[in-house]
Amino acid sequence: MSLSIGIVGLPNVGKSTLFQAITKKQVDRSNYPFCTIDPNIGVVAVPDERVDKLVELTNSAKKIYTTIEFVDIAGLIKGASQGEGLGNKFLANIREVNMIVYILRCFKNEKIVNTESEINPLENKEILEAEMALKDLATVEKRIKDLSKESKAGDKKVIKELEVLKKAQDFLQKGQILANQNWEESEEQILNNYQLLTLKPRLYLLNGQENEVPADVVEKFKENNWPFLILDVLAEFDAAGLSSEERKEFDLPEELKIDALIKESYKLLDLITFLTTGADETRAWTLEKGKTAPQAGGVIHSDFEDNFIKAEIINWQELIEANGFAKSREKGLIRTEGRDYVVQDGDVIEIKI
Repeated sequence: MSLSIGIVGLPNVGKSTLFQAITKKQVDRSNYPFCTIDPNIGVVAVPDERVDKLVELTNSAKKIYTTIEFVDIAGLIKGASQGEGLGNKFLANIREVNMIVYILRCFKNEKIVNTESEINPLENKEILEAEMALKDLATVEKRIKDLSKESKAGDKKVIKELEVLKKAQDFLQKGQILANQNWEESEEQILNNYQLLTLKPRLYLLNGQENEVPADVVEKFKENNWPFLILDVLAEFDAAGLSSEERKEFDLPEELKIDALIKESYKLLDLITFLTTGADETRAWTLEKGKTAPQAGGVIHSDFEDNFIKAEIINWQELIEANGFAKSREKGLIRTEGRDYVVQDGDVIEIKI
């Protein structure tokens, strides 16, 4: 499955710098609002030590990591939902992403133009979410208008859909985020058809050094269980492409925090990674948490789900420690699982069809 993450924020908060640090793709980082007009899109491999170690173990000819598509969107400003700045063009670009990273400025660099009167990450968060809610409200209200006419025929499905959309309308009119509300599974299925922005999982990235992020801001995020990361985007950008030794030499962080951003994204989206390995290739695959062995087979190839018989499974660490499949079999570490087996993160799987 492909995974797509939108990077959003007010102008000049570090979106394009983060994008470049992640993808190492050259984009315009000029110091003025709206330097990004069309979305920059980059597909990046997710570093995974499990893949590296399994390649060494099985002498695979190829190694393939899972990938994430990052979409860097132009700066959003207050009034975008009514067409201010780049308006609806911005909002349309993030309809199809799986989740959204909101970058909030905490860094105090006077050389970087601030389009707001002060550095206030909580206020910036409110602006971004209000614009998202207003755009969703416009989408919902348009559909309610159409369904109100259709519902007169008495179609139960139409009536149910109208009921759910009116419930969403009520939340959005109060400026509330749909993802924060309690929805029944049937209601979520209806809402998911509309790719609503405030229904998407989100991660707040506080852009600055640890000492630049006010303690009360951190406390507010923790109190409300808002998922967040503190990350100095410029330091990450400067360190990207350097070895850990070089980073140490230049007094830069030895380990990049961008990996933490990727891991947190997987966690928020309830995703896990399973692996396949052999002489031809070692590969990491993305799967929704709670899915079964046949469904994992379907990620590899549709025939594997349709014609599934059984799966042979071992945890990647056990396979490494046993020094390969042959010795793992001798020790009875490889399990045979059927259709009901729920795949775990780090499982090495061989599907039998």
